[in-house]
Formats: sequence, structure tokens, C-alpha cells
Amino acid sequence: MYEKERFDGFFEKKHDVNYRPETMYQMLANTASKHYSEEAYEFMGKKTSYSDLIRKIEDTAKALTAIGIREGDAVTICMPNCPQAVDMFYAISRIGAIANMVHPLSAQEEITYYLNISESKAILTLDQFYDKVVAARSLCDHQVIIIMATVADELPFYLKVPFQLKQGDKYAGYPNKAYSLKWKEFIHMGKKYPLPLPHIEFKIDRVAAILYSGGTTGTNKGIMLTDLNFNALSLQTIGAFGCPVSKGDKILAVMPVFHGFGLGIGIHTCITNGIGLILIPQFSVKTYAQNLIKKKPNYIAGVPTLFEALLRTKGLEGADLSFLKGMFSGGDSLSIELKAKVDEFLHQHNANIQVREGYGTTECVTASCLTPYDTYKKGSIGVGFPDTDYIICKPGTTEEVPVGEEGEICLSGPSVMLGYLKNDEETADTLKIHANGEVYLHTGDLGYMDEDKFVYFKQRIKRMIVTSGYNVYPSQVENVIDGHPKVLYSCVIGVKDSYRMERVKAFIVLRPGIVADDSIKQEILSYCSQRIAKYAMPREIEFRDELPKTLVGKVAYRVLEAEEAEKQQKQQSQEKKA
Repeated sequence: MYEKERFDGFFEKKHDVNYRPETMYQMLANTASKHYSEEAYEFMGKKTSYSDLIRKIEDTAKALTAIGIREGDAVTICMPNCPQAVDMFYAISRIGAIANMVHPLSAQEEITYYLNISESKAILTLDQFYDKVVAARSLCDHQVIIIMATVADELPFYLKVPFQLKQGDKYAGYPNKAYSLKWKEFIHMGKKYPLPLPHIEFKIDRVAAILYSGGTTGTNKGIMLTDLNFNALSLQTIGAFGCPVSKGDKILAVMPVFHGFGLGIGIHTCITNGIGLILIPQFSVKTYAQNLIKKKPNYIAGVPTLFEALLRTKGLEGADLSFLKGMFSGGDSLSIELKAKVDEFLHQHNANIQVREGYGTTECVTASCLTPYDTYKKGSIGVGFPDTDYIICKPGTTEEVPVGEEGEICLSGPSVMLGYLKNDEETADTLKIHANGEVYLHTGDLGYMDEDKFVYFKQRIKRMIVTSGYNVYPSQVENVIDGHPKVLYSCVIGVKDSYRMERVKAFIVLRPGIVADDSIKQEILSYCSQRIAKYAMPREIEFRDELPKTLVGKVAYRVLEAEEAEKQQKQQSQEKKA
């Protein structure tokens, strides 16, 4: 409704950063022309140069065209951090299609929802997720082509044979030819495609990618992001780095491609600025530490859980980490205590840096605020990126509050989303025009800003659990649990966890006559596993005869949160005495 006014004359306006009217692919291609012989990414020891990457993207883009994908069509990427995911993401951009990014551990019903709402015509996934994707596809209201990749496709020869022997026939078998293609066959179609690819014109308001978040109501929302959103993030982030990028710099890309932090910072920002990617498909503390020592990346980015785990990882004793130029934390709040511990760890291992905290939401791709390179204010999440205006407003209004006063964190800038997919009402609740005529993203987070423009995050207005950097919406989990025939009602809360920061706990009241024992607990967990993403699964279930209620009859989840906090405090006190 206000998009035309929002973008009119954007490139003629004065900015701190020089933005160019180009697609994500075009930005990458321009970078590749300057770094053609350098390493774009590495996967399990196999290295791909920028020139080879552009060739792979061209083949993938032609293969997409061969199966009927055209400008404006959506293609779902349901993958971990593998080369095929990177190739496909930029191939989709190459032909002007839309990349629909989905967590491969999503439940079957969730994948169906993502395919339907995006109207995806194809989906790329790994063989180990193929059966689940087939089941999800069967419930779609339109036809979807499945492209099945394997990790072995991208392994160096010396690893491919042992990998295939180890896997055996675990994921063997030809996918259904009626609607599926193996990755190699798919790429072969691209290499044989006889026509040149069309030139795609940059459009400032074109949807280039869709990421998913909970929005303000706690239901899954597709966040529509543009080429400008991602490219602006790339340029802004490099501007905020505070240290120049050098030839041969690398990042340990462990944050997932379907996550705004992983895709926006870990992949697009780095690869479009000449920083090579060390793709890590699956996180484990042990392998992460090994890669850190062996690969010597210059940059690492992750959620606080990752850095907390590194502090107690064996194998890093005495390691020299002087090669690190930047360590960035996002996806969740980095406590003052954990930052101090990580900084001490870095100092002890010869790294002349501090861990820097970023803040942002998927509605602006990812980070839009970062702790400066050489300045830290206790408890602050930093200052806004170049060309990003942070303000604090009275919750529920567009009225700014005075410096130092708490309110809702709002921001405006070129990385702010177009809106929520097929949800004008929630878009209007989140993107609001202010008195200065600019559109501001209302984050739903409370905080304040000091006189030096440093932002301080306090808490979320929305009821939400953040576990290992992923957003979990209690209402969604409760709806699933309540759907079990033996459950009367439930309440889900986040419980403080030393590793995940928060873990999901469910309080359940069973229907009359149902005995609360381990068998029913396992039955409910099995039921949930078919309907809830793995990261959102309850880690703990407690059965009760009744749950506390508010005066209006709602379950008093804050009472349960307080009870759990008190229980943890008593446990810690007893452990200290022991």
C-alpha cells in the first residue's frame, strides 16, 4: 500500500553506503570477477573457486529453466550447509525466481505448509529427508518437483568411497521418477540446456527470498525479502566490521543457510566480499573445535550456545587463535557473564579481539546493530548499522520516548522486509509509517537507547522461547500437544539451560482417567515429533492435575516460569553446599 512511496528515489537519496541496483547473483558475479581464482567455498576438504562457482550456478540455473522454473516462481531449499544449497540459492536469483528457505528438520506438516504458502514449484533436499518431503508433497495443493541431493555428490574422491560404504543402503533407491530427480541428473539437464539464460533486471521491490519467523501472533509467517535487503546487509555489515577484509580471509560457516543469520551474514555477506566459506553441514562441538584449529578461519559467527560450548571443549587447550579477526554472536542475547568468559578465553588463546554482539530480526534479514570493533558498553548490543535508524517508541504507538527510557525497539533502513507473505494485517502491525514519512519495523522487543546511540535490549514483548538461537512459539507447541486425544490442556515455557540458553518444557493436564506415566509421556513425544520441528520439541514434560490460572481463567504461564526459576535457584544452592 505504501511500497511505491517507500522506494521512490531510493538510489538518488544520500546514503552512507554506495548501494547498487543489482540482484544478489549480480553482486556475487561482480565479486567473482575480482576474485575468480580465489576460494569461494570449501566443503569437507573439496575447494571451489569463484570462477567454478559461477559456472556451477549457471548450470543450476539452466537446469531450473529446463524443468520449467521461470522468473517469479518459488523454489524451496530444504537443506543444511552444503554446496548444492549455495549453488541453488544463487541460481534461483540468477533467473529471477524466489528462494523459499526451510529448515530440513521441520515436521512433515510444516513443510507442506511452506510449500503451499509459497506456491513452490520445486524443492531441493537431501536424500536423508527425501521420504519426509515426499509425504509433505503428497498433501500439497499443487504439483511439486523434488530434487534429491546427497552429501557424497560434493565430497572429494578420497572421502566419497568411504562415505558411501559407511552409509550403505541407508538412503538407497531411485527416487520416484514421476516427480523426482537426482541432483546429478538435474545438473546434467542444465549442462545440456541449449538456450542462453535471460538477463534479469533488478527490481527494488521484487521478492527474492522468503525466510520464516513467528511474527507478532506466534504463527509461522513468511518474511518477504528483496535483493536490496540482502545486498544492503552485505555492505552495511562489512562497513561495521571495523577491520579490512584481506585476500584469503575465511569464515567458518556453521550457522544454517535457512536461518537469517546463517544466510545473510555467514554466506551472502561473506561470499560477496571475498571471504571464503568453510561450509559446515552439521554442528557438533568436537568437529567445530577441530575445524577451528585445522582450518584457521579469520571469522566465526554463532549463537551464544556455540561460544558457551567452546569454553568447555577438550582439544582447545593451548591452541593459538591469533588468526581470528572477528567473532560475532547473534540469534539470542549474550549475557554479560558469558561475554566476559569468552573474552578471557580469547585473550588466553592469543586472539587480539573481543566477542561482538549483534542484534536484529529476520524481518530485516538478520543483524542491523553491532557492538563496535574497539568499544564496549556493558549490557549494550551496540549501535545501528550505517543507514539504519534505531529509535525507541512507546509500545503500541509510533511515539518516540526520551533517551534512556524503555520502550519498543524500532528500526528503519534498506534491509527492512517488504512484509509478511499473504498477511497484510500482520504486515501493517509490524511495518508502520512514522511522522517523518519513513517506514519503521516494530520489533516487539523492549529496550532503551543512551545518548551515544548505543542500544540496550531488555526483553521480548512477544511470548517466545529462544533455544540454541531458534525461535520457538509456545502457542504452536501447545496447540500440537492439546491436539493429542489424551491431553486436556497444556502450557509450554522456556526454562533456563546452561547449553541451549533455554529449553522447552511442557506442563500437561491429562484427560480424566488417563494415568500419568512414562508410556503416555513417550506417546505424546512421539505424537509431537510428527508435527513439531526437532529443535522445538519439549525436552521435559511434567504432568499436573491442574495448572495455575489468571483472574480471567487463562493459564498463568508466568507463575510456572517463576516456579521453575525458584526450583533452579534451590538446586544451585544445594549443589554449592554439597
